[in-house]
Amino acid sequence: MPGCTLELKIIPNAPRNEIVGWLGPALKVKVHAPALAGRANDELLAFLAGKLGVPRRSVCLLRGDKSRQKVVRIAGLDAYELKSRLTGL
Repeated sequence: MPGCTLELKIIPNAPRNEIVGWLGPALKVKVHAPALAGRANDELLAFLAGKLGVPRRSVCLLRGDKSRQKVVRIAGLDAYELKSRLTGL
């Protein structure tokens, strides 16, 4: 099954969930949830899954559990498909 990774820069406690744009090689994403007890991570993964049109179980956090710099793996999408879906947002 194809899969790819995505670097992220996360801003917790935002007024709403939104993809801001690219910040170098990382995608900047704002999430509404606070960075407490993994709530921002959970909301981030669910938000990305919804935006990319993949099941929630296809998006997992690889690195950055307690950091604003994160790396996620998206199963079922190759890098080209991921970029094309992000460009359409």
